[in-house]
Amino acid sequence: MAESALRKKKKKKKRNRFADWLGYLALRVIVIFLYLFDIETNLNTACFLGRLLWKHYHRGRKRALDNLRASFPEKSEQWRRETGRRSFEHIAMLAVDVLFTPRLVKRHNWRNYSRYKNIERAKWLMQQGRGLLMVTGHYSNFEIMGYLLGLFAFNIYSIARPLDNRFISKYLYEVRQRVGQTIIDKKGTAELIAKKASSGATLCFIADQDAGRKGVFVDFFGRKASTYKSIGLLAITCNIPICVGYSRRVDNRFYFEIGVNRIIFPEEWAAKEDPLKWITAEYTKAIEDFIRQNPSQYWWLHRRWKHQPKEEKRKSQGQS
Repeated sequence: MAESALRKKKKKKKRNRFADWLGYLALRVIVIFLYLFDIETNLNTACFLGRLLWKHYHRGRKRALDNLRASFPEKSEQWRRETGRRSFEHIAMLAVDVLFTPRLVKRHNWRNYSRYKNIERAKWLMQQGRGLLMVTGHYSNFEIMGYLLGLFAFNIYSIARPLDNRFISKYLYEVRQRVGQTIIDKKGTAELIAKKASSGATLCFIADQDAGRKGVFVDFFGRKASTYKSIGLLAITCNIPICVGYSRRVDNRFYFEIGVNRIIFPEEWAAKEDPLKWITAEYTKAIEDFIRQNPSQYWWLHRRWKHQPKEEKRKSQGQS
């Protein structure tokens, strides 16, 4: 009886299609309004909305500050508050970026909006067509990397979770796929993802979500963080490299530095005792490295350290 009640409780609530459609309609009206103004005006407005979010979203602000205190114990409280507030501004600016990218960035003018650092080897690997996994984190405008790769006809697939509102999800998928990037739904497509990787495609992942109790626990800013096994397993199974990349906004402009700070090759993990854990720790460390260069562009409000390994829980319970 108790198990049956628990299953019912966990059963996903059925969404109201009409309410979802109204939400989609409201989004389209907002988009039309935004397109009346230039990108810089909209980014300034997004910064203002981000500051409002920081002020009034108490739970998110507390989570961000708790994460910053644990990750940067040596920094002052003022620095953490400024970094957290700025992080909320960057989240709001990303929403504007996604809507404006297809209108602004074309094959003839991409240099007006981006500069590049250490990308040549990654570009060569993609051109070889032997398969590549590209990973990044919830940092600045992570969406524009897939867009630019699609713009230049690389064989690229981005792995993403669809939004609960199917109308908004479909609309945003169309915006993101406008120039050749293909979005693959995260759930239930393991065979398709493996097939694409084996065929020589480049697969893009956001690799800094909490993976629950069954994830691989590796260090991230000095604490154990549960990380998905799928990326490491895919790399091992298909014997393909992992490229860690980032997109970093320059000032408040629609202009980005796009770079690669680590490429992990199969020969590096071949002799490791636990290659899956080593790979996961290695790309997680590379993500931490580029975040440290400008922490204000990271999403500190998300629950990256939601789950802890059992030994860490026992330790914290013993201390209390």
